[in-house]
Amino acid sequence: MTDDLKAKIMTALQSVKTDGGDIVSSGMVEGLNVAADKSVFFALEVDPAMGGAMEELRQAAEKAVRGVPGVKDVMVALTAQRAAAPDPHGMNKNPKLELPFKHVIAVGSGKGGVGKSTVAFNIAAELAAKGYRVGLLDADIYGPSVHRLSGLKDRKAVTNADRKIIPLEAHGMKIMSMGFLVEEEKPMIWRGPMVQSAFYQMLRDVDWSFDTGVPDFLIIDMPPGTGDVQLTLAQKVPVTGAVIVSTPQDLALIDARKAIAMFEKTNVKILGLIENMSMYICPNCGHEDHIFGHGGAGEEASKRGVPFLGEVPLTGKIREESDAGLKATNDAYSKIVHRLIDTVK
Repeated sequence: MTDDLKAKIMTALQSVKTDGGDIVSSGMVEGLNVAADKSVFFALEVDPAMGGAMEELRQAAEKAVRGVPGVKDVMVALTAQRAAAPDPHGMNKNPKLELPFKHVIAVGSGKGGVGKSTVAFNIAAELAAKGYRVGLLDADIYGPSVHRLSGLKDRKAVTNADRKIIPLEAHGMKIMSMGFLVEEEKPMIWRGPMVQSAFYQMLRDVDWSFDTGVPDFLIIDMPPGTGDVQLTLAQKVPVTGAVIVSTPQDLALIDARKAIAMFEKTNVKILGLIENMSMYICPNCGHEDHIFGHGGAGEEASKRGVPFLGEVPLTGKIREESDAGLKATNDAYSKIVHRLIDTVK
């Protein structure tokens, strides 16, 4: 059934014309994904020399797909892989975003596997528990995890009358993730510019408004490393600062230093470091074991003159709560959030 719907979508997209013919025969349609609920997501690879016509083309493609019987919802991203220097990703055509939040905080790491997403989710959930109006954006396009951490893994995002994506809600906050748009098992086989464009549109095209008051915090769970999404964030979003997550071991700290250097070079303030999996505490006897070493992130923060926000232990309970889509009950997150609030005041 999905293959039949994909064929109908591609036929409909042939009605969208450019100077070189239709967008299908021109090879502009990339990464077509049809979810189980018949929500459709794909990208258009366009030449930034087309200028303002790019958005018009995107809207025409979206309209064509919405007209296909059986399609529930549509999201179309623009990418500019064909562009040449000095704007190889075509992002200079997109204006800087004015987000409604008082503070936009990126949670990053130099490498994967350090528990960054779990930390980002629990920081956001703890802020919401303290009464702040909080949004959480999962910016890891290739490997989203916030949809699971929040307990919303079986839910899909929809759009409102203004064609804005409505974020899902859990734990007192608004949440957006690529996991709400595509099937969990399907890989996102996309080039870097497509990821940049999707990230930009998740920021721009999501309705982050709250019923009362100005939104306080947008926490962005960044993908690991120092790539395209990080550059888009630094160039297009007024960021309050970045929080870096690392384990204590030397190998993780090497990559954490790279993340710090990347944010500093793009004029993003480092709000602090967090040492995750700082120690293992035996639930039976209470013995503390430093499996990955201990104190490395705190020492690194001291060397660089940036705040050390705290340590999170490695416990089975945090893992169980994360797998169950629950906010962690460990008080380490409360202490971290108190220090983070003091840092951004």
